[in-house]
Amino acid sequence: MHSLPMATFRFLLLLLTLLVVQLSDATRRSLFSSDNGGTKWAVLVAGSNGYYNYRHQADVCHAYQILKRGGLKDENIIVFMYDDIANNKLNPRPGVIINSPNGSDVYAGVPKDYTGEYVTAANFYAVLLGDASALTGGSGKVLATKPQDKIFVYYADHGGPGTLGMPNPPLIYANDFIQVLKTKHAMRTYSEMVIYVESCESGSIFEGLIPENLNIYVTTASNATESSWAAIVLVKLRTLNDNPYVGSHVMQYGTKGISGETVSVYQGSCHVKHTADHMPSFDSMGVVDQREADLHSMWHMYKKSTGEPQEKKELLKNINEITAHRVHLDSSVNMIKSQLLGDQQDGPVRGGGWSVVDDWGCLKSMVQTFETHCGSLTQYGMKHTRTFANLCNNGVSTKAMDEAAKARCSSYNMGRWDPAVVGYSA
Repeated sequence: MHSLPMATFRFLLLLLTLLVVQLSDATRRSLFSSDNGGTKWAVLVAGSNGYYNYRHQADVCHAYQILKRGGLKDENIIVFMYDDIANNKLNPRPGVIINSPNGSDVYAGVPKDYTGEYVTAANFYAVLLGDASALTGGSGKVLATKPQDKIFVYYADHGGPGTLGMPNPPLIYANDFIQVLKTKHAMRTYSEMVIYVESCESGSIFEGLIPENLNIYVTTASNATESSWAAIVLVKLRTLNDNPYVGSHVMQYGTKGISGETVSVYQGSCHVKHTADHMPSFDSMGVVDQREADLHSMWHMYKKSTGEPQEKKELLKNINEITAHRVHLDSSVNMIKSQLLGDQQDGPVRGGGWSVVDDWGCLKSMVQTFETHCGSLTQYGMKHTRTFANLCNNGVSTKAMDEAAKARCSSYNMGRWDPAVVGYSA
């Protein structure tokens, strides 16, 4: 069983698919009334790797199939995915990726533009800016856009306050991402852009940071302070802001006037009848915090395993090691916070509408200092960037952080989470 996120993106695409197959050709042409003859471009990013993060690459592959059916050309779709899922030994359907239970293959035909070690923040920024000279590896495709073109950007992965994950460090930091968008706007090489981000605290990437005059509309799967959720079936309920059970709130940022446009202006329109995969009942729904979804899947596989005893033993060892490191991260951050901030709460220290931190250099230094002594945050520990931001916002020095982290973690054996081996998050 895979934990598959079903958020606004899939809901909108499902509605689009159902809508366009019922429209007459004449009506369908009206959907492109604001298209101005430009080219549609798309950048699709799965920011994780590993079989237990199956859902992120599955959603990106599904997005590609929707765009392809909508008429976008491969030369205008740029895909970032680690590509370690389809042919993974754990995959019960070798060479196939699905994004709904018993669904059809969404992996076939997906361009392998940036895979493996080339799925990086630096390459992502270079692609957005159309700067092929700044790329490292990959297909070399970039957004070679013109002033009348429209751009759709979709990102799926783990996130944290002010950060988005990538399988190869460093992380995407909100200030860097927003600066890239400002630079892209100054280049005058697009008419409008739509960005959808599916991650925990995804609103924190844009809140208090993105101007309203960039002709960029952003929608996020959660606000700046809450987790996103992985689920087996979670479509309509996930998009209702008054649903307390599911939890996260879909948010809008940037040039909100663009939200009135039809989705097909960016994603294309099906010209042939397409039958979507059957979706199970909304009642058969299970949700889990995105940060715990990998362990949830591991435990499920462990309990259902009928393979070799040694393989099962290794899986349990992996589960225990991951769990132990996460306990270490949580306890270490809490102790350091208590030492440096005293009674200061771990929640936001500023009201809504403000960015997570003003001094992003300080935040990155805090992350590096913590990881030097305590080990890699991993995608699970990205949630602690709010605590590090609060340290900066309260005037705590990097020297004080260094002393506290060293005192707390000096005896910890980082093992495979040594940032000197896996890289620093900042």
